[in-house]
This record gives sequence, C-alpha cells and structure tokens, in this order.
Amino acid sequence: MSPLTRDRIFLSALGGVVFSIPLVLKNPYYLNVLNIVGLNVLVVAGLTLLIGYAGQISLGHGGFYAMGAYISALLAINLGWSPWITTLMAMAATGVTALIIGIPTLRLKGHYLVMATLGFNLIVYILLVQLDNLTGGPSGLPGIPLYTVAGWGFNTDLKCYWLIWALTLGGLFLAFNLVHSRMGRALVAIRESEVAAGCLGIETWKCKTQVFVLSAVMASLAGSLYAHYMTFISPKTFDIFYSIEVVAMVIIGGIGSLWGALLGSAFLTPLPQLLHFFDEYKDIIYGAIFMGVLIFSPQGLVGGLVRLYQKKRLMSQFKRVKGIKWNS
Repeated sequence: MSPLTRDRIFLSALGGVVFSIPLVLKNPYYLNVLNIVGLNVLVVAGLTLLIGYAGQISLGHGGFYAMGAYISALLAINLGWSPWITTLMAMAATGVTALIIGIPTLRLKGHYLVMATLGFNLIVYILLVQLDNLTGGPSGLPGIPLYTVAGWGFNTDLKCYWLIWALTLGGLFLAFNLVHSRMGRALVAIRESEVAAGCLGIETWKCKTQVFVLSAVMASLAGSLYAHYMTFISPKTFDIFYSIEVVAMVIIGGIGSLWGALLGSAFLTPLPQLLHFFDEYKDIIYGAIFMGVLIFSPQGLVGGLVRLYQKKRLMSQFKRVKGIKWNS
C-alpha cells in the first residue's frame, strides 16, 4: 500500500468520525469549539506545508487569516454580494498579496524571514485598528451575513459544522496529495538542503513561493469561514499572538506531519477553555504543557504516538519470540 493510499484511507475514516460526532454531541458550545478546531486545522495544515515540508518559518499567517475575514466581510456588507463570492475574492486577493510578499521575503533565510513575516502581520493588525471608518477599529465589525444556499442559511453551530469540516477535510485531502506528489518531494529536498535541491534542478524559489501562496490562501479561506460563522470580527482575533499560536500547533502536533496539524489543533484549541478553572495559573500550566511535550516528545504528538506504537509492537514481538520453545 502506497503512503498516499494509506493517508486517503485514514482521511476517509477521519471523515466518518467527524461527521458522526454531531449525532451524539449536540451541545452548541462543544460544536462551537469543534468548529474553531476545524478552522485552525485548515490554517495549520497550510502552515505545515510551509514550515514542515519547505522549511520556511512564517509568523505572518494571522495577517492572511485576517485578510480573508475582513475582505470577505466588508464586500458582503458594503456591496451586498454573496458571501460565497466574497470568500473567493478574498482568497484571490490574499493569494496575490502573498505572492507580492513572497517574491522578496522568501529570498531571506532564518530569522530574517521570520521578522519579515512578523512585520507583515503587525502592519495588517495596525491597519485594522486604525482604519476604524472601514473596519470598525477596536470595536469590531458586526452584522456580517451568513452563508446561504437557495435561501437556506448556515445559521446554527451544527449547520456551520458541516460546512467548516467539509472544507477542512477537502483542504487536508489537497495537502496530502501535494506532499505525496513531485512537488512535495521537491519541498522536502529544499528543507533538507536548498543548495543540493538547486543542484538537482529544482526551482527552489519558485517552489517556496508556490507553497507560501497556497498556505496563505488556506488561511484566507479559514478567515472567511470564521467571519461568516461568527458574524462579528475584531482585530484582537488576528493579532501576532494568533500567528504564534498556529506555529505552536505545528510544533506540538509534529513538524512535517499533516496528521500533526490535526492533533496540534485539536490539542491546543480547547486548552484555554479547559484551563479556565485555573485562571490565575493557566499561563504557567499552558507553558508547562508546551515544555513537557517538547522535552518528552521533541517530534510532537505524532512522533510520540508513533514511538509508543513501535515500542508496543517490539515488546509484543519480543514476548512472542521469548515464548517459543526450541526443539533440541
């Protein structure tokens, strides 16, 4: 069985589990948390392609997330266009912006690239706050229309759950196909050694730019879904801390693993709510959990689960061999 076939089977199984959850879990609060998990999975999956496979670290994806939300929301409110159309337009605008940014910044390496993308995120945040006549400023932007299909609106957490997770699973399917393609192998080669990849004929700068644009467009789609799901957005949601949070999800889940994007998002997204009962110590607990995962499982949650499975498998094989009675 090829790795792509295996991942497709696992993804199909995941889809079955995801779409079965609302049959037993009908509490709107929990569905809301799962919806935010789905949006984060979409952002983190794109970021995993960029960081885990291409080896390019970005702290600017909160800005792309904000562009998707605000562009789609403003077009829908001010021009009365369908949210479906404004979502596509926001994705296109974000993709063009990422291309313009990526052309110069992806020639940078190491902390220079990190600082450049961080600067972009800060610029977007400042514009959202200062352009209050357009964006509503710190007070936020209310009255964002819902997605509708033939007059049927996605006006509940359950209805939005189907939409968000259908698009999230579609994004994961696209990402898995990419990493198992020639493009994915080229990205891994670039991550390992950009010079060696160039010597093999790989257009390194072109590949990095393409995956940067793709990850930005995925973040934009998640931002548009967030805006039309919540019907209210404010700059606070899209500050630099969100960019740091999604990078942390990539690291916690496991760099270089799309399944890590899923686990990291599912682990860190509900964590602040779970630590609400320890409000005075939640930052300390949050940091301790983060450090613990990195110390005891440097390869992330996926790496830890793989090692645990391999260890149990070796132990079972050892016990089976030990129990064999050899005839003299």
